[in-house]
Amino acid sequence: MKNIGISFLLILFSINYLVAQDSSNKLKGLDVGFQLNQFQQDFGIGLNVAFPAIIKDRLVIHLRGNWMWNQHVYKNESTWSDYANLMLGLSSPKAMISKQIGLYGEGGVIAILPNQRFSSEDALIGGYGLFGFEFFFDPSFNYFIELGGVGTSATEDKLPGKEIYSNGFMTTVGFRICL
Repeated sequence: MKNIGISFLLILFSINYLVAQDSSNKLKGLDVGFQLNQFQQDFGIGLNVAFPAIIKDRLVIHLRGNWMWNQHVYKNESTWSDYANLMLGLSSPKAMISKQIGLYGEGGVIAILPNQRFSSEDALIGGYGLFGFEFFFDPSFNYFIELGGVGTSATEDKLPGKEIYSNGFMTTVGFRICL
């Protein structure tokens, strides 16, 4: 768990360094939002930040944090156990196909912080990729839909059957406020 925290801080310092190196970058363009998502069969809610484009306006950094719920059998009863994940992704700036619709692709790393009720792991690292669609009803506000896949080595190794979780198809819907 300590290594994940240190890695997360190093990533944040690196992002800050890259933004500071691009003198043309302005705070305008920072997007913050909320999302509902499903990774395989696990439901979640989360917050997201899309940083202003850097390196000659060709790279956008996305940071997400999600609180997820895994449904499983525990002590002969069906229950939900929560866990978290952190996602750090890179994409090119969105391609606007009209004034109100933007498209983008994103890929990155995901760190899963499992619940000790169903997993003996402290943290797991994997990857993800997605295609996103943004719908602007106002220049400073949009709704989005993202479809993609996530791959990790996450298994419920403390439970009978050792089912996988947080792998496979993922969907996300939400909104962003553009600052």
